[in-house]
Formats: sequence, structure tokens, C-alpha cells
Amino acid sequence: MGRAPRVGRAVKLTWARTACTHPALSGVSHAHFGELLEELAQPWAAARASALQVMRGGPRKRAEGAGRKPRLVFTDRLAATLAHLRLGLPHAALAELYGVDRSTVSAAIREVRPLLAARGFAVPDRPGLRIRTLDDLFAYADAEGVGIRLDGTEVQVRRPRAGRPGRKAFVSGKKKQNTIKTTTFSDHQGRPLFSGVVRPGRMHDQTTVRTEGIAEQFRLHPDVHAEVDSGYQGLAKEFPSQVSAPPKKPAQDAPDGDKRAWRETRRRQSSARIVVEHTNAEFKQWHPLQRYTGRREDYEQTHLAIAGLVSDRAARHTTRHLTSTELVPVCATAC
Repeated sequence: MGRAPRVGRAVKLTWARTACTHPALSGVSHAHFGELLEELAQPWAAARASALQVMRGGPRKRAEGAGRKPRLVFTDRLAATLAHLRLGLPHAALAELYGVDRSTVSAAIREVRPLLAARGFAVPDRPGLRIRTLDDLFAYADAEGVGIRLDGTEVQVRRPRAGRPGRKAFVSGKKKQNTIKTTTFSDHQGRPLFSGVVRPGRMHDQTTVRTEGIAEQFRLHPDVHAEVDSGYQGLAKEFPSQVSAPPKKPAQDAPDGDKRAWRETRRRQSSARIVVEHTNAEFKQWHPLQRYTGRREDYEQTHLAIAGLVSDRAARHTTRHLTSTELVPVCATAC
């Protein structure tokens, strides 16, 4: 009779591990999960040891292995965090799966999510190299001759309580909702190179990246080129040789030829830029980035963690070289 609960809990824990590590719940393949486990286990152990030392007020006095054992090992903590990020499963539901208290799952997510957010973004064709800042992005684009695409996106968040300072800062003029805005940078295939620049939804797209210092980056890297939408017209005017924005629509009384040329130029520019919108759409396949219901101060970590995981998968896609659109004569014309 005394051993039955232990056997039942062991079976339940095994079932929870199998379920939460499945790609349908975790959002990553089994191979990817193994890579994350190997990459993050040591940093998690170091962070845990440091936190315990702060709680004790000094080094441990008992031998290694003594004391209370954690209810969830790191594999379970990582699997629970991924399931929460992928499907937005409540902490209470994950706690029921693993047979632990809700606070145990909440603590696990608080420990693992920052580690995932700090990983940065995978670089295509450069295993082991990761981009963590806007400086890294422009240095990589300049060194490799990569053209970047950038676009802002918004995610609805909970409305701040009445009377709280800064309440109007999250009201988006476009969405007419309380949102948080982020900016995504991708290459010509839509593979994410960087995503972040988290700002309140009321801020304009162009102001968002300017406050992050993007103008200085274009000045430091004059060979970097970018495709943007009409929300970044100011950048295109300031850096006409580097930033390509949709052309202005001709007047109503303009010649038909000018209108046709405008439509073709706009189509080409949109075709080159649209891939970054597909990248934002891929981020929003993860439930928390469809409508974020957690604390707004935790949104940046959540976004960076998800975007970094998506970049791992996208970086494995084979690089396709851009084809030339120049007209080439079939044969040389006789003089």
C-alpha cells in the first residue's frame, strides 16, 4: 500500500515528460530539444547555485547532493517552459500534469525563460554564431553583404488599471487596443536575424527603431541595405542609397506611363519586403504572441525566447541566392 503512490507518481511523471517533449506541445523537434538541453543545463545549474548561495548568505555547509531534491529536474523544467511558450498552457495545468504545486511550475518557468531569451538569434550558414543586439545584426549584414528587411508588429496586452501612470502609452492608434510593439529584421528568405526593440504600442514604427539607434547603425555601415514599408519613409529620405521604401503614388493627372511605372516599382519593392511579414506571422503561431495575457514586464523575455527558437529552425533552411532581374539579350545585335 505504501509504494502505490510512488509508482503512480512515477507513471504520471513519465507520461508528462513524453507529452510535453512532443513537438506538438513543445514546438521544437526532439533533436532540437536535445540541443537546448545540452546548451542550457550548465547555465541553469550555475544560476541555481548562485541563487541558493544568495539565499543562504554564503557557501553551502553540507556536501554536494545533500538536502532537499528539486521536484522537477531540468529536463522537466525545460519541457514545461516550452509547452507554456508554445500553447500558452496555464501554470496550473502544467502542475497537474507533473503532479506538483503550481508555484513549482511558475518558479521553473521563471528560471528557464530568461535563459532562452538570452540565447539570441541563430545565423544562417554560421553554426554557433548568434546575434544578440542591433550592433551584431548590422556588423553581420555588413560583413556578409546581407540585405535586411524590417517591419514592426503589435501584440495585444492586458489593459493597465485606471489611474496607473503611463496607461495611455500602450493604446495603439492603429489597433485601437492596448498593445506592445516589436520590430523584426530578416534576410531575403524571411529567416529572422533579430527581433526585439520592445516599445509601448502608442509609439510609431519609425520612432521605435530610431530610439534603438538604427540611424547611427546606417551611418556606421554605409554598405548595408534595407527594405521597409511606408511607415519608415523618414529613414528612406535620410538614407536614400541604403533604405528602400514604397514609391509615392503619382498625381491623378499624371501620365498613364508614370502610373504603370509606379505600380511595377511598388510591386517589386513589396515582393522583396513581404518576407519579413511572413516572419512575424510565424512568430504569432506561438500562442502567447497572438494575445499576451501575462504580465507586461515579462513580455520582452517571452518574445525573445520564442523568436530565438523560431530562428533556430529557420537558420537550417538552405540559402537561396537571389536571381538577377536585369534583361539579358538572347544574342548580340549586329552593328
